[in-house]
Parts: sequence; C-alpha cells; structure tokens
Amino acid sequence: MKVIAINGSARKDGNCAILLRHAFQPLQSAGIKTDMMQLAGEKIRGCTACYQCWQRKDGRCAIRDDIVNDCIEQLQLSQGVLLASPTYFADITAEMKALIDRAGMVARANGHMLRRKVGAGVVAVRRGGAMHAFHSINGFFLISQMVVPGSTYWNMGIGREIGDVERDREGLETMSVLGENMAWLLHQIHKQ
Repeated sequence: MKVIAINGSARKDGNCAILLRHAFQPLQSAGIKTDMMQLAGEKIRGCTACYQCWQRKDGRCAIRDDIVNDCIEQLQLSQGVLLASPTYFADITAEMKALIDRAGMVARANGHMLRRKVGAGVVAVRRGGAMHAFHSINGFFLISQMVVPGSTYWNMGIGREIGDVERDREGLETMSVLGENMAWLLHQIHKQ
C-alpha cells in the first residue's frame, strides 16, 4: 500500500512538509509506503472548464504543461492521500485549489477514480483561519467519495517560520495519531 502526500505550500520543506513527515512515521511503521510531492515553485493554473477530461476519459487533464497530471497519476496509484496547505487568508493556497479543482474534475470524469481511497487534510497556520482551509480540503475528499479518518484534534500545526511547528506538541501529536488512524483504516479496507 502507498500514501501520497501533496504539499501545497509555496515553501518547499516548510511547516506543511514537517507536519506530513510526522504523519508518515506511523504509516511507515505499519508497512505503508509514503511519498511526497511538493508544489513549491510550480506554476499551476485552475480548471478551464474545457471538459476534455469528460470526452477523453484518459485519467488526465487537458492542460499538460504543469505538474497536475503527475499528481493525478500518483493519486490513482495510491490507496491513501494526504493534502497539505498553509493557511492563506483563511483558505488553502491557489496552487492547492487549482490541483483540487482539476484532479476532482478528472476523477469525476473517469468513473470517480478516487472513490473509497483514504484521504486526510493537513493545515499549517500562523494564528487563525485554519478551519476554513481544513474544510476546503475535506470538501474535495467528501465529494470524491473518499473515506476521511480523524485524529485527536483538527489536523493542524501552529507556526509561522519554517520549523516553528516542531514546537507545537499538540499539533505533532495530532499528526502522529492521524498517521496511526490512517494506517489502521487502510489495513481495514484492504484486508486480504
């Protein structure tokens, strides 16, 4: 089994990546492969409503000059998905929103290809607005018919500068329990 994490932060290896790596630890201990893609530095445009994905039904977005089709491929190949974003004006980054819109449209056009995968959102926040960002990610999972595990608190870590989330003990504990619950759920769904 595999969990793909997509980090929507503009800062590569920043607080979102740190939180994701904490969630990875129990997944890896449970024998689940983990991988992370980072959107930092990528130019990603939103869905153009061309509906080519509905006509072609090839599991790909018609816009082919960015990282989105690589992300969609990893979403297809993985049983679990972690999407992370910092909080930008009480929401997710524009890159993460563009990825969600395009991947969501492709998934729906191709037989709801994300259906019954396990998905969890992770949010880094300096102070406020994290719940709206968290709901934006969860909205994608729910409309995609994915299964969403919980944790001991909302999946967020508090910190502004890179590494600040390492001092948020409750946030790190939340990531650890999220990873444990995700591993348990994946094993329950994929029992042989």
